[in-house]
Order: sequence, then structure tokens, then C-alpha cells
Amino acid sequence: MFRASLFHRALVSEFIGNGLLIFSILLGIVVVSQVIRFLGEAVSGKLAVDGVLALLGFSALNYFPVLLSMSLFMSILLTLSRCYRDSEMVVWFSSGIGLTYWMRPVLSYAMPVVALIAVLSLVLSPWALQKADEFKNKLESRDEIAGITPGMFRESSQADRVYFIEDVDVGSNRVGNIFVRSVQNSKLGTMVAREGFQETLPNGDRFLVLLNGTRYEGTPGQRDYRIVEFERYAMRIESSAALQIQPIARTMPTPELWRNPTTWNLSELEWRLGLPISAAILALLAIPLSYVNPRVGRSLNLILAIVLYMLYSNMISVTNAWVGQGKLAPGIGLWGIHALMLLIVAVLFYWRTQLFSWHRVFRK
Repeated sequence: MFRASLFHRALVSEFIGNGLLIFSILLGIVVVSQVIRFLGEAVSGKLAVDGVLALLGFSALNYFPVLLSMSLFMSILLTLSRCYRDSEMVVWFSSGIGLTYWMRPVLSYAMPVVALIAVLSLVLSPWALQKADEFKNKLESRDEIAGITPGMFRESSQADRVYFIEDVDVGSNRVGNIFVRSVQNSKLGTMVAREGFQETLPNGDRFLVLLNGTRYEGTPGQRDYRIVEFERYAMRIESSAALQIQPIARTMPTPELWRNPTTWNLSELEWRLGLPISAAILALLAIPLSYVNPRVGRSLNLILAIVLYMLYSNMISVTNAWVGQGKLAPGIGLWGIHALMLLIVAVLFYWRTQLFSWHRVFRK
């Protein structure tokens, strides 16, 4: 028993090491994909550059429950598969320790992770989504100049101006090499200036002040075409009104979903509750799936595990959508798929246990 206890602790340590490695890889993939997405939006002018980092943090926090669940499943699967390949499992089975014994070290490792997934899915992920929406709304309600990316053309919210600023000095609030094309009183105007700055009046009005520039009015070749040089020209900067954010199910706190049981709210509630439940079931599922038969192929169990994981995830998504559309009762949507997967886990445990029993009989 002392050796079993030592092996128990060593196994949990290996679970943790593999889990951290897998989680780091998955998180890195998610972060890179989100960085590419947000930078693309920033380059196209849909998102301010200074908002990328905050939105990246909110987005990563939202992905944590799913990433932790995948890391939990894969770390147990890979660790126990390694034990089979190194014949460690054969030694323990020969000493009378059955397959169900491995539930103890697996659950010792899995339950704290499942508890963390529950906190993330029920509390932190909705909070992150809500804050991300509020932050986006705040960015969109800023003045026109604040949303300009240096070196990119930006249209005003009223679609009556197009800005181009080559350089922005945030510290001194100055801008350089400015181009503004505008329509005023049905007249087309173009202004260029070497430099400028932003000015705020005591009443809160904001202006873009252009220094030592030129304004071209009208259409070249027409009689009303004018070229005006100026030392100082002030343009009022319009600020977009902040929109009132309507809460949606994925951003609502969990208690509010419970108090307002619409079909979509119940669907979101089931999704949040289902994440820790599915993580615990996947941890148990990894035990029988980790069996490696060198004669059949060392990758066969990994392929089967990936197929079952994808089927499980897709069934959860489909049933949640059906609950939201009113096609499926909420109770069935929450417990039906998880009960089916638990049945599959029990069948796999029974099959593996019987398989090892037959091996011992034939050896005798």
C-alpha cells in the first residue's frame, strides 16, 4: 500500500505537469489567433489600437473553462497511456489492483480543476464578456480622433469627414501630417497641415486645431474653386453617444439567468453548468480510453478519444441550441447528454475490466 501511495502521488504530479504544458500550448494558440483578429480590426479602423490588450485579456478569460477541460482530459489520457506503454499498468494489474483504483488519483487531480472550471464558467466568464462589451462600447463612443490609427484613413461617425494622420504623440496630444476631407454646406473641402493638436474648451467641446496648413474648397477647374492658406484652423470633433447595452444571456450573471428563465437564458445556464460536469466525466472517460495495445497501434486510443470528445462537445452544443429554440426540455438538455456519456464511461470500464480478467485467466 505504501508503494501504491507513492505511485499515487507521482501520478498526480505527472498529471499536473502534463496539464500545465497542454494548457500553455492551447492558451498560446488561442492568444495568437485572437491577437491576429484584434490587430486586423485595429488596422481596418474598427478597433482602437490601445484597446487590443484589454480585449485580449477578456477574451482569454472567456476561453479558460474550455481550455482547462481539454487540458484535464488530455493530461490524464497521455499520462495513463504512457504507463501502459512502459508496462507500469501491467505490473499493477498483476499485483491485484484493478482499473477502478485509478479513479482515486485521477479524481484527486481532477476535482480541484473541475471546481476552478465551475467558478470560471458560472462567475468569471460572464463577467469577462460583460466587461468586453462595455469596453467596446466605450471605445466606440470616443471622439473621432481618438479612434484613428496612424497611417490609416478613418471616416467620421457622420460620414461627412475622412481623416488621415501620419503621426500621433499621445503624451503631448499633438498630431503630425494631417489630411482631412470634408463636406460642408454641400461643398467639398480638403485640408492638409504639417501639424496640429487637440484642444478642449471649458464647456467640454473638443477641437482638432490645424497649424500652418492649406484648405482647398470646391472642384478644381470650377469658378468657385478656392485655395486658402491658414495659420490656425479649428475643427470641432464629434463624439459618438454611448449606446445603452442590452444584456444578452451570455453576459448576464448566473443568478439573473435563474431568476429570468427564458428559453435562451436556460440554454446559457445549462451551458455554464455543463462545463464542470462534462470536465468531470471526461476525466473518468480518459481512464479506460488510455489503454494502449502495441499490437493494434499506439495511436488508436488517441484517435478514439478525440472522436468521443468531439462527439460529446457537439452533442452538448446541439442540445443547448435546441433548448434555446424551445425544441427540447431544459432538464433533458442538461442531464440527457451527460447521462449518456456516463453510461458510455461505465460500459468502457466494464469492458476493460473484463478484458484484463480474461488476460489473467489465459496466463494461468
